Amino acid sequence: MPEKVIAGQTVTVDEEGYLTQPSQWNRAIAEAIAQELGIQLTDAHWKVIDFMRKDFQERGTVPGMRRLNKVAGIATKDLYALFPDGPIKKAARIAGCPKPTSCV
Repeated sequence: MPEKVIAGQTVTVDEEGYLTQPSQWNRAIAEAIAQELGIQLTDAHWKVIDFMRKDFQERGTVPGMRRLNKVAGIATKDLYALFPDGPIKKAARIAGCPKPTSCV
């Protein structure tokens, strides 16, 4: 697996930049990945990221759009406003989760 230095820490990533070991994730890494994607994290972003990480740890899969809508209570339009052009992929990458299987 390729390695990349993010926020001063060496982490393993896949060919698309998703962390391959979610345990290497921390908030500084999330901030750095978000900045790389052109996103300035706010409390609303952290609500999505925290839910995504917790749900992934509990269920073993990255939550999709419907689960974020129904369980986390975050509207689709809000997700697109927070993470333009692919909210689930971008949120998962920032959250240190694998690339969602529902995303090509």
